[in-house]
Amino acid sequence: MSGRGRGAVRSEVARVAVLQATAAQLAERGWDQLTIEGIAAAAGVGKPTIYRWWPSKSALIADALLEGILTPPSPVPGDTGDLRVDLVAWLDELLRLSADPESTALTRSLIAAAAEDEVVGRRLDAADPTSRVLTERLTRAHERGELAASASVEMIVDALIGAFVLRVLRRAVHAPGEAEALVETVLADQLG
Repeated sequence: MSGRGRGAVRSEVARVAVLQATAAQLAERGWDQLTIEGIAAAAGVGKPTIYRWWPSKSALIADALLEGILTPPSPVPGDTGDLRVDLVAWLDELLRLSADPESTALTRSLIAAAAEDEVVGRRLDAADPTSRVLTERLTRAHERGELAASASVEMIVDALIGAFVLRVLRRAVHAPGEAEALVETVLADQLG
């Protein structure tokens, strides 16, 4: 008896090939056209190998992201001391990225992966620094009195990121002044 557990030993070369194929296929085809068959063919492995290691294409995407093989653009807000200016600059950059078809397709794919699988959604959220950095920036602003004492940092973060996600899903065209208008709307009655 060899002492090995049941099932095939996971080859590191095959694992990396599958994750790289996932990233390449996702960039080329998007979430809707991403298939386990296509990933397996591109990676040079069998479909059963993929299903033995990952339960879904969402799990594949999450692992590719966590391994750094799949890297979505993720701008973070600066801290110049002027909350409104920092948020407008950050959101404007995000909205400009949403005009790029490749970035938008990747963002929509990640949203779909997170929506399909709760665990994957939590892993993707933990891997993306945007929410954490935005929360930290708003917390510092709150501590400095830039936000009203009653302002909810969590609600502001949800509203700003939610506005971006909704615009990506709607395939909305970025218009000049849009970031400023969104920030003004979200921060109405929230400033100190």
